Order: sequence, then C-alpha cells, then structure tokens
Amino acid sequence: MTTLNRANRELYRRGPDEAFATLKDLHDHCRQERQYSSDVWQMPHTLQPQVSDGELRLTLDKGDSVGLNDWSFSQVCRLSGVSKETINRFQPETATMAFRDTLPHADKPVQILTTGQTVRSVHGVAYTRLWNSELIEMIRDVATDFTPPQIAVNGGTGLYCGEQDMFCFLIDPTGWIDIDGESFAPGFFVWNSEVGRRSLGMQSFWFQRVCQNHIVWDAVQVVEFSRKHTANVRDGLLEIRRHIEALIAKRDARRDQFADVLKKAMQTQLGSDSDEVAKELVKHGIPQHYIKDAMEIARAQGGFTIFALVDALTRLTQRITFAADRADADYKVAQLLSLALVA
Repeated sequence: MTTLNRANRELYRRGPDEAFATLKDLHDHCRQERQYSSDVWQMPHTLQPQVSDGELRLTLDKGDSVGLNDWSFSQVCRLSGVSKETINRFQPETATMAFRDTLPHADKPVQILTTGQTVRSVHGVAYTRLWNSELIEMIRDVATDFTPPQIAVNGGTGLYCGEQDMFCFLIDPTGWIDIDGESFAPGFFVWNSEVGRRSLGMQSFWFQRVCQNHIVWDAVQVVEFSRKHTANVRDGLLEIRRHIEALIAKRDARRDQFADVLKKAMQTQLGSDSDEVAKELVKHGIPQHYIKDAMEIARAQGGFTIFALVDALTRLTQRITFAADRADADYKVAQLLSLALVA
C-alpha cells in the first residue's frame, strides 16, 4: 500500500478564494469563466505593448486594451525570449520598449485567451484548450455518488480553481469494502488547466483513510493517466470517463469479487523462491530495476505474496518523474492482481 500526497500539496498551495464547497459551486464558477472568455488570434508583433496607469497592457487588433496576470505575463516573456526576472526590474515604460523590440515577427498567429479585460494565456497554434467546465460536467454526469473528503485543517475542501489550473479530490463515502478486516473505498483526483499550466489528468485508487491534511493513506490499485493539450486532448476526456466508470463498476458489479481478489492476492505466493518470483515479474513486463527493491520491500512484509509485491511496486512507481512513464508502470503493476484469479 502507498501514501498519496497530491491533494496535500494542493491544499497548502491554494488560497481561500480558490476553494469551493461543492462540485456544483466549482462548476458554476468554471462555467461563468468560460462564458466571459474569448480567444483572439493575432500576429505576435502586433500586440502593441503600452503603459496605462503605470501598468503594462497589450492592445489587440480589435482595439481593446487588456492587462496581464502573472501567468500570461510569464508567457509573453517566453514568447519574446526575455527573462521575466529581467523585465520585472524595468520601469513599465522600459518594459514596453523591451517587448516591442523582442516580440517575434512570426508567420503564424498566437492564441490569446481573454476574460474580461485580462489576458489569461498566450499560446501557439498547436495548443488545444479543454475547458474546466467540460471536465466537471463529465464528472458530475458519471460520478454521482462521489463527494469531496472532509474539510481540511485549514479549511481546504479538495475542490480548487485558480487563475492557472483546477484540481478535484473526490471519494465515494458509501463505497467501502471489507478485506480481511480492512476497509477500502474508491477515490480519484482530476486536474486540468485552461491556460497551459499543467496537463489534463487523473489518478484513481482504493484507499483506507484520508486525514485532515488530505493525505491519502494505504492506497492500492493506484492508476494514473494524463494527456497534453494538443489536438487529441478530448480523447483524454473520454479516457478519464472510462477510468471513473471502471472504478464505479468495481464498486458496484464487482465489489465482492474485488474483495475476493485482494484477499486471495494477500494469501497467494507469486513464487517459491527469489529467482522464481523475479522471473515471473519479468514475464509480466515489470522493469528489472524495480524488481530487486520490490522484492526486498515484500520480504520485509512477510513474503512474496501477490499483494505484497503489488503494494511494493506501487510505492516504487510513485517516484517516477514523468506522468506517461508512471501511468504505463501503474498499469503493468495493476495487472499483476489478475494473477490471483488464476492462482
């Protein structure tokens, strides 16, 4: 079993104005942001930086003067090839001249997302936006029994949306199953950014406890998925839906079977000795560099049961830096539980 800290990290980086009490409240906020947002396509060198009331602003082709938030300012700096730290040392008038001299004369326009009189993001033509409201609508449609966890010690709710990204932490408080006297319930995290701050993604799991710091303790069957905001990002939305539906299907149709599988996995040895266990793990696609550490962890837990090895490998895969590699490793590890069905 492993400990998941993603919601804990979100808890302590969010201000009170980014937290929402219910999924409906979060959806209403995201839907309103979408309603008042629009995309402008414009050649980068025509953005016409200017100073108004001591503030750096951009002039769009349609004549509107728009301000920048911290994220879009960072993107304009990258587009110009000028360090944000350098620009921040300039007076607004000097910063304006720097941008005018460095904004590229490109042959393709940039995509400028504005909400009201503020630029939220600046992207190239390859970026495809998935609205936060679209993701939440899907969640509300399919995960009807899932709710946020208990309120955290600092008032955090597990439902957040700021100017850069959105994050949801949901659990099913009625979905508990008992396995050898230990209870597990399903839950998942989902995240997205309308402005390119992070990928679209989710992490699903079965857990035993969530503390008031929103740390998820003793999680099993941890599976992660992510998708970049490119042309096929909406395929990622469908994939997340399938992940949630699979979680619900296990809770509903296979609750007893899932409990039996885990119970059997806790009792079934994968092999009679270290060599046999290692060969079996290799046969099922587990990378060699994880096998030794996983076997040492499992041995310390009392033996080479399927459950002990899955638990050990799940802990190790959480250290993988890149989401795509972690998702692939999680899938292979989760498949090991199926060995309990044929044991």
